[in-house]
Amino acid sequence: MVLPLLAYLAGLLTILSPCILPVLPFLFTRVGHSFRRSALPLLAGMALTFAATGSLAALGGGWVVQAHRWGRMAALAALGLFGLALLWPALADVLSQPLVQLGAGLSRRSDRAQQRGETVGASALLGVAVGLLWAPCAGPILGLILTGAALRGGSPDTALLLLAYGLGAATSLAVALLAGGRLAVALKFTRGAGLWMRRGLGAAALAAVGVSALGLEQASFAGWTLADTNRLEQALLTRIPAADPGVASAPAISRLPVQGTLPPFPKRATWLNSPPLSRDQLWGKVVLVDIWTYSCINCLRTLPHLRAWASKYKDHGLVVIGVHTPEFAFERDLGNVRAAVRRLGLTYPVVIDNDFAIWKSFRNTYWPSFYFIDGQGRIRHTHFGEGAYDTSERTIQELLREAGQKDVPTGLVRP
Repeated sequence: MVLPLLAYLAGLLTILSPCILPVLPFLFTRVGHSFRRSALPLLAGMALTFAATGSLAALGGGWVVQAHRWGRMAALAALGLFGLALLWPALADVLSQPLVQLGAGLSRRSDRAQQRGETVGASALLGVAVGLLWAPCAGPILGLILTGAALRGGSPDTALLLLAYGLGAATSLAVALLAGGRLAVALKFTRGAGLWMRRGLGAAALAAVGVSALGLEQASFAGWTLADTNRLEQALLTRIPAADPGVASAPAISRLPVQGTLPPFPKRATWLNSPPLSRDQLWGKVVLVDIWTYSCINCLRTLPHLRAWASKYKDHGLVVIGVHTPEFAFERDLGNVRAAVRRLGLTYPVVIDNDFAIWKSFRNTYWPSFYFIDGQGRIRHTHFGEGAYDTSERTIQELLREAGQKDVPTGLVRP
């Protein structure tokens, strides 16, 4: 029961993460309604849908990618109509007539509609739509769950952990909703406040749909930090037994000990921005391997430094290699990865690791992870997560000098 509890606690922490922001406009449309008939079905639908889609993503088949894509498009359309209905009550009246009969009304109904129970079905379906779109920031605990699911495939244990995570997020959102409800009660004494609140939520909902439709939610929030939840999650992870270390330490050579050797890249792997590379081709070069994925906010925050290092040291013997290992099913689509690499301005080699072969060869456990390889193919330094950029760049400079490079640039980049 330790891991489900940790997953639930990690879900609670998502309220402090910018990834929760697209969910809030839809959540606060339930303010003023019965919590049991309106907010609770929405939160339950969101948590259950997140657990279901996350479990399907663990299967990793191409049909899952297509199913997620069509489900996402349907959810965007439904939520877009919902936002428009909030902005224009006349449209809500038109839309609500057939949809209410189907149990999928998009607008807030009158007290009479609530008494008939129509809000329950509408809120549940709204929660399902939100759950299809919500891709929370993968902190250490969610990363652990998704990694285990990707390596072992879908299982009841994976579904349970994802559900616990979703229920944790739903709990924190329920607290936020109850706090927002008190504010709404206070605003009811102001003439017209309800109408303007409704229109404001409609505009915010449409903005959230637009950001999600363009695939910008992760990049948009990459520069925002409400709280450092990674440290809190890492502290929680110390409560469970640690995994075996990925590489074995050896006697130190200079300041940097040898921690292992660069494993071979799969021969049939797909490479972007470069022909396939082998260990023999990289001999004599200093290699920085970055294990990442394009929808991970923590990964995105490291890319400016990686781009700067690749440019600064390219002519001095450094090769930066991005290993794209997916968290979610849609990240297994090669077209999506190509578009992300192009959009993010990555010009260094990127190898596709959809089957986690490279991840497993490094015995990796985190997104992002940096592995620093010297000119003899030995792993000399590692770093997991964001930060420590100065230390990483000094490590690059030291390994380049060890490899016999002359006139290695000094100073540190400030991208």
